[in-house]
Amino acid sequence: MNEVIEQAPLVPTGQGSDKMLAPQEVQKMQALNALGWGTKRISRELGCSRNTVREYLRAGGWRPMDVASRGSALEPHGEWLAERLRRHRGNADVVRQDLARELGIEVSLRTVQRAVEPLRGELRAEAVATVRYETAPGQQLQIDFGSTTVQLGQDTQRVHLFVATLGYSRRCYVAVFLHERQSAWLQGLEGAFRHFGGVPHEVLIDNAKALVDEHNVKTREVKFNDRFHAFCRYWGVTPRACAPYRARTKGKDERGVGYVKRNAVAGHHFDSVQALEAHLARWTREVADTRVHGTTGELPLQRFEREAAALKPLAAKAPFLQVRELTRRVHTDACIELDTNRYSVPWKLIGETVTVVVAERQVRVLYAGAEVACHAQSPLRRASVLERSHLVGIVGAQLAGVTWLTRTSQAPPPVPAELLRPLEQYEAVLGGAW
Repeated sequence: MNEVIEQAPLVPTGQGSDKMLAPQEVQKMQALNALGWGTKRISRELGCSRNTVREYLRAGGWRPMDVASRGSALEPHGEWLAERLRRHRGNADVVRQDLARELGIEVSLRTVQRAVEPLRGELRAEAVATVRYETAPGQQLQIDFGSTTVQLGQDTQRVHLFVATLGYSRRCYVAVFLHERQSAWLQGLEGAFRHFGGVPHEVLIDNAKALVDEHNVKTREVKFNDRFHAFCRYWGVTPRACAPYRARTKGKDERGVGYVKRNAVAGHHFDSVQALEAHLARWTREVADTRVHGTTGELPLQRFEREAAALKPLAAKAPFLQVRELTRRVHTDACIELDTNRYSVPWKLIGETVTVVVAERQVRVLYAGAEVACHAQSPLRRASVLERSHLVGIVGAQLAGVTWLTRTSQAPPPVPAELLRPLEQYEAVLGGAW
C-alpha cells in the first residue's frame, strides 16, 4: 500500500482542477483516505479540488460524469425511423431523404446516423439471427423467386427461377419463368403440387406484391391478393407471409434459391428455355433429391417417403388458371395473336375466325370443331411460335428475322391431307358459306 501512496498522480493538472478523474485515481484517493489523509492533502496529491475529493469519497467510488442530455428533433419519430431504416436496409442517407420529403424535417446525415445508431445493432443481429425450427411432415411449403442471367444460344437472357421447398424433407421443385407476375407464382405452385403428388397444409411466402396487397409491420395483419386467396381456397392450403423485411424466417427456401443458382445454373449454357427446363428437371432428380442435406443429414428423397403420406391428395382438380377459350382472326401471316405472342395455323385459314383454347401451358387452335394447330404456350413476350408445315405453299413467304420456336429442327413434314381440303368442305360442316 505504501508503494501506491508514493506514486505520482496519473494526470497532474494543477491545484484546484475540477476535471473528471480516472477510475485509478479515485481508487488511489480512497486508499489515501483510508490511511488518514485529509481532503486538502489528497487534493494537492491528485491535482484536483477538495470538493471533487469530497464528492468521490461521499459517493464511495468512481462514477461517470453527469452530462445533461439534449433533446433531438428526431426523438418524437423513433418508430418511423426504425421502420424506414429496416425498409432501406440500414441506409441512413435514404432515411434522411425520406425525412425531408415526407415529414419536412431537414437535418444533416450525421444527425440521422446518431439517431439510428442504436437500431443498427439490432439490424446487424437480425441479419444473422436465425431461429431454426422444424415443421411436421406435410405441414409447410416455402416458395420464392430468384432471378439470374443465363446463356441461351447466342444471347444472354434474364430468367426467373421459381423454387418451392418442402419444410420437412427439404425436397425442392424448380420452374423457369421470364417474369414474376402473379400467373407465374400460381403456375409454379400448381407445378410443385403435381411434382410432389400432393398439397401441403400451408404455404409460406415472402411479401411479394403479386400475392400480398398489404402487410402491417406493427399489427402483422396481412391482406392477401384476392385472386391468390381464391387460389389457396381452391387448393385447400393456408397462406402465410413472412414478417416484413424478415425473409430469413423463410430461410429453407432462401437457401434453396441460392443453391439452385450456384449448383444448377452457374456456368452452364443452354440452347433454349426448354433446354434449361430439361436440365433443371434432371438436376433436381439426380442431384438435389439425392444429396445428403447439411441440416437433416438425410437424403431429401428418403425423408420425402415419410412426408408424402402427410400431403393432402390432389384429387381430380383442374388447374386454378382455368381453361381459356377465345376467338381470334387469322392474320395475313397465318398466325393468331395471344398474350402478345403469335402462333401459326395452316395458311389456308388466313382471314378466318378460329377458336383458341389455352390450358396446361398449351395453345390449341380449332376450326369448325376440328383441331388445326397445337403449340406449347410460350413463356416469352412478343415471340412467334411457328410450325413450318403451316406455311408451306405460301407464295413469297418472308421468314427472315422470325423467332422460330418449332418442335423440331428437321425438314418440315408433309402437310396433312385433311388440312389441304378446300374451305368449301369446312363451310359445308358449318351449314353454309361464310
